[in-house]
Amino acid sequence: MKKFHIDPKEGFEVLAKTKRSEVATMVIHPGDKEGGPDNKHKGDQWLYVLSGKGTALVEGKEVSLERGVLLEIPEGERHEIKNTGQTDLRTINFYSAVVF
Repeated sequence: MKKFHIDPKEGFEVLAKTKRSEVATMVIHPGDKEGGPDNKHKGDQWLYVLSGKGTALVEGKEVSLERGVLLEIPEGERHEIKNTGQTDLRTINFYSAVVF
């Protein structure tokens, strides 16, 4: 068993991983973005917005992001996360069925 206190500070930080999963926090500053046209993962990704506002572009479809939103990004789908707000966009990300 492992226990963590989640307090995202800066950038992308992997908190823990196993052979089949990973959990990380991400902080994106206003106007910045992560990912892009070639960004995709093995395994599914779940992105939960802790605070801030933004958009996710997943396989060409745009989804708005705000506090409390949980977004599934299925394995292999290209995606980009952009901060469209005035404060940092803070997320916690879960990756499943990943082989490291």
